[in-house]
Amino acid sequence: MFTGIVEELGRLVSLEMGAGSGVITIEAGKVLEGTQLGDSIAVNGVCLTARAFGDGNFSADVMPETLRKSNLGSLKRGAPVNLERALSLGGRLGGHLMLGHVDATGKVVSVRPEGTAVVYTISAPEEVRRYILPQGSVGVDGISLTVARLETDRFSVSLIPHTVSMTTLGECRPGYEVNLEADVIGKYVYKMLKGGLPGGQGEGGLTIEKLAEGGFL
Repeated sequence: MFTGIVEELGRLVSLEMGAGSGVITIEAGKVLEGTQLGDSIAVNGVCLTARAFGDGNFSADVMPETLRKSNLGSLKRGAPVNLERALSLGGRLGGHLMLGHVDATGKVVSVRPEGTAVVYTISAPEEVRRYILPQGSVGVDGISLTVARLETDRFSVSLIPHTVSMTTLGECRPGYEVNLEADVIGKYVYKMLKGGLPGGQGEGGLTIEKLAEGGFL
């Protein structure tokens, strides 16, 4: 589990493809401190398991599903990537809880300054938009961001200068593909309301009456 607070910018060393799968190697520094084989590191918001360490880098397996759902397969050698080690119990939760499970990719539609901030408008498919709400949280390339505005097929976020300078979004231009992860709490609430959790299927989903029966009201 992660917080969406990027620890450093790494660089793609290589992505060696096999029969639909691959091994990705990332140049890094800070996230290697205290990291052991089998530990999780988020790369552009994708939870990967460290399988080997080199001189200032680490490697991880990348499965076909990961390549389908994320932008890792389209990165070029030397491309910057956002890196974050898994959250430790007792650590600071500066962003929001993220699983490192990318739901889909979107594209940067526009980038414009607004005072000292920079506003990014990003397209998003329905499987992500259904969980987004204004002032809610969303993961973009592994960065915990607050939704400033939600439109029919896109949403906007407003970045402070520190986030722009410390993450891949500082180099983004319109057309850039980004990984999107919706808030996991929103996913569970949506599922419950739709009756998609055990006990809710075929019963019309969560209702005021059911909350009262459970002692929540």
